[in-house]
Amino acid sequence: MVLDAELRDRGAFLDVRSPFTGEVIGEVPRDGPAEAAAAAAAVRPGKGTLAPEERAALLRAAAEALAQRREEFAVGITREAGVCLKESRREVERACGNLLVAAEEATRINGEALPVGTGGSRKLALTVREPVGVVCAITPFNRPLNQVVVKLAPALAAGNAVVLKPSEKAPLSGIAFVQLLLETGLPPGLVAIVTGEPTEVGPALVQSPEVDMVAFTGSVETGEAVARAAAPRKLLLELGGNDPLIVLDDVDLPLAARLAADGALATAGQSCRGVKRIIVCDDVADELVPLLVALAAEKRSGDPLDPETDVGPLIDQAAAELVQRRVEDAVAAGAELLLGGGRKGAFVPPTVLDRVPPDAELVRRETLGPVAPVIRVRDEDEAVAVSNSTVYGLQAGVVTGSFERFLRVAHRLEVGAVNYMESPSFDSPHIPFGGVKRSGLGREGIRYAIEEMTSVKTITVPRPWP
Repeated sequence: MVLDAELRDRGAFLDVRSPFTGEVIGEVPRDGPAEAAAAAAAVRPGKGTLAPEERAALLRAAAEALAQRREEFAVGITREAGVCLKESRREVERACGNLLVAAEEATRINGEALPVGTGGSRKLALTVREPVGVVCAITPFNRPLNQVVVKLAPALAAGNAVVLKPSEKAPLSGIAFVQLLLETGLPPGLVAIVTGEPTEVGPALVQSPEVDMVAFTGSVETGEAVARAAAPRKLLLELGGNDPLIVLDDVDLPLAARLAADGALATAGQSCRGVKRIIVCDDVADELVPLLVALAAEKRSGDPLDPETDVGPLIDQAAAELVQRRVEDAVAAGAELLLGGGRKGAFVPPTVLDRVPPDAELVRRETLGPVAPVIRVRDEDEAVAVSNSTVYGLQAGVVTGSFERFLRVAHRLEVGAVNYMESPSFDSPHIPFGGVKRSGLGREGIRYAIEEMTSVKTITVPRPWP
């Protein structure tokens, strides 16, 4: 059910504003703890009600309907999140792909048959995966459609029910997607939506006795608070990253510069797996940095609905102010500002800094903005040490002409994934996604998320053969 008027009184609303114009483009109910608890109690797990093939058919139907409405959804993402239209279109395609993979995986949730025997007793142990029950999915403002899909698609594929809390800053795409699910055949009672301020509805959701699992994407601090509040429920946490692109001294410099510029500036830098630190060996830094500056200078800022725009606004002015302050602090600590700097409203221009101290807040913490900070290091060993020096460990990219060297560095990096001759941004619905250290707990990626969103039951029966 979606925003069911019978569940709650809609006396208060939250405005949803365009990050580009500041105008109100929609409103959603400002739910409170009572409404959150009612929504969690209203959904019912789908165990036994939908066969795997039926779940697969529903997800395929949703993918087809979303593809038919791709431009409508892309424009909606851009309007509420400020993401450039060219990137919003890619986000819709990614969401369609995730739905199709989830449809495939819905029919591949398998167990094992294990012959066991102790004390002369011969048994056959059968393991089966069952849905955990009700999944509370809490999603952020960046990727407001796909972040919802990567939680709902595996949850539904596994037979769970979901109560969704989309970001209050960009909730409209997620709501529209759930409405699309219902229009394409999802039975009522498998999904509910809660909208409102996180501090008002979050605790009631994650502590609800009806909720069996919490799947959360957001900041480290909020995620750790969610984990404490949700205990002992099952958790799937994606808590962001401080992802490095490591450029060693035996590289294709134009490729490295392109990876650095595209990875740092895409989505206005508001991606958990975007390039947050460019760690470059001294021997090639003087050649790489001018190439990076030139590529960043070519990026067009402006109206995100213009198909030619490369960098749109940040989600709001407060986010831009934070990025501006961190850039200024890095310059005060010795970094060289080579391009950009400053801000106008929610806009931060493409910004490149060189010789950034590794302990500057700009690169020590996750900074969501269109900033390409270069950290110079002596050699491979220092590159690894600097990369590992933060509390985050999500993804990394390594650019080197030696595959053996790449494998050596990859083994030493404290991250969930390392990409060869590629930025940290690479993703696929077929591979696991998640971090180590304070970057999260568990793995997304459709098949891996299904494993997280199911529990293993063991059944033993007599085994009449040896």
